[in-house]
Amino acid sequence: MLKKLAFAKIVSIFVLSPINKWMHMETQDLQTIEYDYLVVIHPDAQVEHDVTHYKAIIAQELGAPGKAFSPVYIPLFRSSFPSKYESDFIDVLTRLSGEQGAFTVYTSRIDHVNAGSDKHNIYVNVANPRPVAALHKSILSAFELEEQGYQPHITLARGLSSDAFDRVQKQLNNRLFVRSFYCHSFLLLRKPLGSSDAYEAVHEFCFGKDDPHDGPLYYHAA
Repeated sequence: MLKKLAFAKIVSIFVLSPINKWMHMETQDLQTIEYDYLVVIHPDAQVEHDVTHYKAIIAQELGAPGKAFSPVYIPLFRSSFPSKYESDFIDVLTRLSGEQGAFTVYTSRIDHVNAGSDKHNIYVNVANPRPVAALHKSILSAFELEEQGYQPHITLARGLSSDAFDRVQKQLNNRLFVRSFYCHSFLLLRKPLGSSDAYEAVHEFCFGKDDPHDGPLYYHAA
């Protein structure tokens, strides 16, 4: 009986001790950290390799080799919020992905767009944007958000000055990039808001209506 009372007293001391209160406060602080969340489609290894090759060409031309290894993906949705809401966010995306059917993504060429005063982006276009755009729309609808214009793409370089763009464009102008890959999932990435760190993978959402026989018509053509 005395041993049980002594154990109870030790537990009581532990629960009320300053170190345990500090640990509780530390957990609360971690839950309030705000993250930059990004939902993306990640291509297969072959397409990722080929995109990285063109990123390397651009990086070498601009003297920035580190840029060649930036992540390869099609962005779907981006938001920022405290990490305590992450599990709710994942629950919504899990339900959505369970109703999603798999599809094939096709690309055809390397293109570019003006992104403001003296800024240019170079990207790989998605030749069949409809299924990707539909997935993007489903995500927005799940969070009761309105569409604001969306063009599926894989970024090769972003925010290039006119001078840098002209140097790169000579090598990539009208370059074909005919590829395809089977999309049966999307990824949730995150990094601390305002950080220059790389995104880390948080969760993969596999489609509930995946048909493994409905693969791409071609993988590599140019």
